[in-house]
Amino acid sequence: MKITYFGHSCFRFDEDGYKLVIDPFKDVDGYNDVKTSADMVLVSHDHFDHNAVSGVKRKVSGKENPFNITMMQTFHDENMGQDRGKNLVHIISVKDKTYVHLGDLGHVLNDKQASYIKNCYCLMIPIGGTYTVDIEKAWQIIEKVNPQIVIPMHYKNGKYGFSVLENLSDFLVKSKRKIAVTTNSEFFELPDGDNMIVVPAVFEG
Repeated sequence: MKITYFGHSCFRFDEDGYKLVIDPFKDVDGYNDVKTSADMVLVSHDHFDHNAVSGVKRKVSGKENPFNITMMQTFHDENMGQDRGKNLVHIISVKDKTYVHLGDLGHVLNDKQASYIKNCYCLMIPIGGTYTVDIEKAWQIIEKVNPQIVIPMHYKNGKYGFSVLENLSDFLVKSKRKIAVTTNSEFFELPDGDNMIVVPAVFEG
């Protein structure tokens, strides 16, 4: 499967020509607003930096949807949603592999929640704090879930990301996993291997 990272928390999945976009954004420091096309758009919550669906042209490919998608309700904060509302975790399965996008998760998953995504193939997790879990809590979730591959998102990295967010480098320095950095910004395919962190290049097209 081909994956494109537009930055922040936005990804496009392309499986045999069927395209799915999750959490398109606008007005995020350093990044171009998301402008793309897809067969389907998913949104974790109704904030401008995750729900800019107007930037995604609905272009029906005619391909059969290969994705099986389930959702788990969580919260955008540690106060049962009273501060920032609810957040949807998207669990996307295709060809016997499960990709989990945590959206703007604001709390450590409890044991029951973690059990639904335990040992998933790929976990896309926010790390920046302030609006989501921070680096420390992100690592707690990773230890609980034990994914094969981790893709960090929603962070500050150079010119990219809100200034209040924690830095990607501070997350990576705490990693005991092998780190792989993609170089093709147009799309990437996850490498073979286990116990990895994958840092995708940002597509600015």
